[in-house]
Amino acid sequence: MRPDSPRAMRTHSRHSNVARFAALSLLLAAGIALGAEPKEWLERMNKALTTRNYVGVFTHVRGTRAETLRIIHRVRGRDVSERLLSLDGSGREFVRQGDELTCYLPDKRTVLVERRAPDGPLLGALPAIDEGNSLVYEIRGGERQRLLGRTTRVVALHPRDEFRYGYRLWIDEETSMPLKTQLCDKSGAVIEQILFSSIDLPERIPDSMFKPLVDASGYTWLRAERRVASTNASPALWEAMRLPPGFRMTTRSTQAMPGSNEPVAHLVFTDGVASVSVFVEPRKPDSKPTEGPTRVGSSSAFSTVVDDHQVTAIGEVPPNTVQFIATQVKATSKAPANQSMSIAPPRRNK
Repeated sequence: MRPDSPRAMRTHSRHSNVARFAALSLLLAAGIALGAEPKEWLERMNKALTTRNYVGVFTHVRGTRAETLRIIHRVRGRDVSERLLSLDGSGREFVRQGDELTCYLPDKRTVLVERRAPDGPLLGALPAIDEGNSLVYEIRGGERQRLLGRTTRVVALHPRDEFRYGYRLWIDEETSMPLKTQLCDKSGAVIEQILFSSIDLPERIPDSMFKPLVDASGYTWLRAERRVASTNASPALWEAMRLPPGFRMTTRSTQAMPGSNEPVAHLVFTDGVASVSVFVEPRKPDSKPTEGPTRVGSSSAFSTVVDDHQVTAIGEVPPNTVQFIATQVKATSKAPANQSMSIAPPRRNK
């Protein structure tokens, strides 16, 4: 699988959200290393992101590219609805209702529908973090700073080694929402940034605000389903023999992709803040192997060949981290596949 292929980026983005909010929300769990005040601000931010209604516009800057997006988030009891849309002409929209995420991609004339965990918000998941997290990150801050005419608390997450990036965020004192976030390299240089230009917390948000603007008539609809893949032999069970400090495997699945008779293994490794996706697929006899490092936006990727399988690791981590993990992936045994993708008919908007 090519690291810059839509399939790799789309699947990885489930675990490393395009808006970079996963890293922000996950900082809460790392609060075990903090003093009381920074931990308190992270708890307030986490509660605001996951339990309140909000509508905001932000700019996502990555390298020389900038994109303006709008986010709408509504909570009704246990029901969560979310919508993320580009305001810069691409027409991309992502709408989540409960555990179903619908991705509208006008440039590809495609709509992808997939299942998400009901407690996995579009702006970032909150997996359990143990005390080992404080061994690889140091969190500082809590001081006041003015931003966009508002008073914020600044919290910084510093990596203790070369296997992960750092983060800085500005939390609004009044709303507890993150007004600005940065992904930084080991020297402190900004790799990626999100800056809100407006944010409101309305008491009510109508259903009409979650209806996509995209006219998907004539689009190809793809629906991701969990089922046993049809193959002649059980696929290999892949895992990493060694991992960088603090990383552990949180997801291992097998997907049967359209147009392919062979399953693709998908592994996800995380240290509680950063995550790396690994894709493993059998090499075709007439295909040229892909090997070496690649940059995909703010993500690093590394490809290699293991036991005649193409292995690709991708994540918003330093290049040495994806190389470390990709070269440690091995097949250990056989196991049944558990996920596939099928062509689905259009689903009408209600």
